[in-house]
Amino acid sequence: MAHLDRIFHSLSDSTRRAVIAQLAHGPASVGDLAQRHSMALPSFMKHVRVLEESEIVVSRKMGRVRMCQLRPDALTIAQGWLERERRIWESRLDRLDSFVETLAEQDNAHGHE
Repeated sequence: MAHLDRIFHSLSDSTRRAVIAQLAHGPASVGDLAQRHSMALPSFMKHVRVLEESEIVVSRKMGRVRMCQLRPDALTIAQGWLERERRIWESRLDRLDSFVETLAEQDNAHGHE
């Protein structure tokens, strides 16, 4: 569950979501990623570290350039959790819908339209 918490923590920030969206198009250098955000490089690197800690992004040094790459399989854990929650809530809403229909039918049977 701690890994899931780190993933959702990573996704909770708009800068990190933007980096994920950028990396969905392919690997990019930290410098290229940082250019699109109006913050100092050390501040931007904190976001990269959070993404690395959640294992959504992996980075490696290539010469003098640090390249980042998305690990889309890392989001599978979050996707699975969201899918389970969706099924639970759909089931609850289906039961509520059935209950409301039953009440409406009972009301109509008693002549209250």
